[in-house]
Amino acid sequence: MRPQLVLDIGGVLATNLSPLFWQLLAAETVLSEEALYCEYKNQISSQLWTGEISEHDFWHWVSAYAPLLTQEHAKTMIDRSLQPLPALRKIAAWSKIADIHLLSNHLSGWVANIIQPIQPYLKSITISSQTALKKPDPAIFNKAAYHFPRESYILFIDDQSKNVAQAALHGWHTMLADEAGLWISLVQPLLEQALEQASNDN
Repeated sequence: MRPQLVLDIGGVLATNLSPLFWQLLAAETVLSEEALYCEYKNQISSQLWTGEISEHDFWHWVSAYAPLLTQEHAKTMIDRSLQPLPALRKIAAWSKIADIHLLSNHLSGWVANIIQPIQPYLKSITISSQTALKKPDPAIFNKAAYHFPRESYILFIDDQSKNVAQAALHGWHTMLADEAGLWISLVQPLLEQALEQASNDN
């Protein structure tokens, strides 16, 4: 049985929106980056990531602080802040020995350009804005697990320790993605070992 590799997007396959996006956005307002981000976290962050409010609603919220910001410039900010990381180039190779799944807190529209090149290699995609759930809620892990064969080896990789801890509670093997990307070299040996073990068990 093939192992299951479950990957976050931000901090694993692509750069996180923070801090660059908030630096760029704050430059369009009279607020500091810290003050603007604090307003966002207090007012709409949770609703945005769970799809309770739309991307359009988010930009409407932004317009109250940056009324001169155009939609084109805003889209450029998102694209600049979401850049591919080296692990993205490993997906094709990893897919030869494991089923690959994405499990991410994000807006599906914002990560579409990251996902599109690797779409053929993916078995499932679970995005918080489409599920009304976000990590580390156990329910979103259960939703992702629906796509895994029973009794399979599951390796979950995320850059947030709270999400890694929740995955471990589900019995998944876990790895915390470091900023330097040192984790990448550890993935294939673990998957190969899991595949060999499964073959021996059969």
